[in-house]
Amino acid sequence: MRIPRIYHSTLLQAVKYCALSEEAANHVGRVLRMQAGQQLELFDGTNYIYTAVITQSSKKAVEVEILSQQLDDRESHLKIHLGQVISRGERMEFTIQKSVELGVNVITPLWSERCGVKLDAERMDKKIHQWQKIAIAACEQCGRNIVPEIRPMMKLQDWCTEKDGSLKLNLHPRAQYSIRTLPEIPAEGVRLLIGSEGGLSAQEIAQTEQQGFTEVLLGKRVLRTETAALAAITALQTCFGDLG
Repeated sequence: MRIPRIYHSTLLQAVKYCALSEEAANHVGRVLRMQAGQQLELFDGTNYIYTAVITQSSKKAVEVEILSQQLDDRESHLKIHLGQVISRGERMEFTIQKSVELGVNVITPLWSERCGVKLDAERMDKKIHQWQKIAIAACEQCGRNIVPEIRPMMKLQDWCTEKDGSLKLNLHPRAQYSIRTLPEIPAEGVRLLIGSEGGLSAQEIAQTEQQGFTEVLLGKRVLRTETAALAAITALQTCFGDLG
């Protein structure tokens, strides 16, 4: 049986005994029905993993003893910051989950002119919290030990003007470059913009050009927004990262 991986939100490097969070305890004690004496693998957002044994377990509380720690770096050397215009329903959740599995480091949900999603401030906060939980669960599943950040939602134009030294990319069906013919990627990595189901407006495309975005081509077919994000990330990781 595979040893379950559980994220712990506080650092574990100098810890011998600890209690799991309420949510993690519910999963371990109620869903998995694990008992004292069984082992877990914990990770705390560093590149360390911790072998732990359950000392007490109930449906509401689980306590563990840390037995050992080990450096386990599974991060790609290619840093990718995904700017994803918010898509409807489960599409956004799917994009976040799979992007994390593929190695994205930061995800910023974006508002654009053709974004069909409307949220008030309270629902925005709930969505960010929900998406961060999806990122954590994806890390637990895929073996990543550093949890990508889900940033607060922002307007596309504001995100485009942020300065970070990365190569800025925007998908376009008439682009000059394909991903495999891009110039060298800087150490700061890539800032990848993915539009909504309706695409970016002419004004937004013009703004990306003004802010130094390079237009890239994925192929001859028009991809849905969630497909475009994952195809672009996969191509980047294959050409410049750790896939393939």
